[in-house]
Amino acid sequence: MNISLLPLSLVCMTSLSPALFSGASFFKDDAPLVASAPAGDPKGERNVASKSKLPRGSGLATRFPGDKGIEQDAAVVFAEQFEDSEWRSRFGEATPLKQNALAVVDQSSTSPLIGSGTLEVRADLKKNHGGGLTKWFEPSERIFIRFYTRFHAECDYVHHFCTLRANKSWTRGKEKWSGFGGAGVKPVGDERFSTGIEPWGDWGRNTPPGKWNFYSYWHTMSAAPDGKYWGNAFRPKKQPLIERAKWICVEMMLVHNTPGKNDGEQAFWIDGKLRGHWTDINWRKSEKLLANAFTLTSYVTDRWTKNDINIVYFDNLVIARKYVGPTAPPTKR
Repeated sequence: MNISLLPLSLVCMTSLSPALFSGASFFKDDAPLVASAPAGDPKGERNVASKSKLPRGSGLATRFPGDKGIEQDAAVVFAEQFEDSEWRSRFGEATPLKQNALAVVDQSSTSPLIGSGTLEVRADLKKNHGGGLTKWFEPSERIFIRFYTRFHAECDYVHHFCTLRANKSWTRGKEKWSGFGGAGVKPVGDERFSTGIEPWGDWGRNTPPGKWNFYSYWHTMSAAPDGKYWGNAFRPKKQPLIERAKWICVEMMLVHNTPGKNDGEQAFWIDGKLRGHWTDINWRKSEKLLANAFTLTSYVTDRWTKNDINIVYFDNLVIARKYVGPTAPPTKR
């Protein structure tokens, strides 16, 4: 969370689909209880990135200059570069559709790594709060999501950003929505969990758009001072501010825990540098609950944002079962 205690699932995602208004579903769970499962880490005290064995720098993307053909790699589940007119059909949901929040534009002049199509999310606070695209995908025990983003030079604080969600199913009716909604409510453990990689404004103390952090919901999370369960933060102790008007390679990883054990993980990289890695997370109680939906989004409210219009760009999205790493420069012709 970056600037407010109100999560996307309450103030934004409920507008994405009528199914979201149903909130969280609760089910009896017979999995064993686990003691002393740690919650969030807003001060970076449990960040093990400095001694982590996770990869850094180049990944599988090295073999695909400009990301061309990267979807052919056996470890890649989904890839999108917004290079043709059919991009909308490759996502399960796009919102909002009638408020000019989403468009594909040409940003190729801003970086050799970016093609002729780039997703622009325009939050015009007189019309909308921004928007995004959701992709449901076949899950795996370990998942990596890499994308490029660029904050417009005049972009102010962003309320919520890109989020990975676990739903009871990635294909079936209402069960594919079980991970959406539930703001302020602690998950039970067999119906949902989520984690978002977000710019954090520290209530106006960080220069916009802020610094990177995870904003996570799961069944052993901690309550807020108001007694409700808003997303728990995971942040490095120190990190630089996010630069505007610059393409940034963002990658996140989630490892599912074994039900009954605190052996889940999450991590994130910025431009191939491992910034944060957290272990001992108890994401779920049921082995059937798997992260299977990713929302590429920028959601903006007027609580701290001073600008009426705030633009964020996205490109080179890859969902994979292995570390992806930054896009390799295109081959010169």
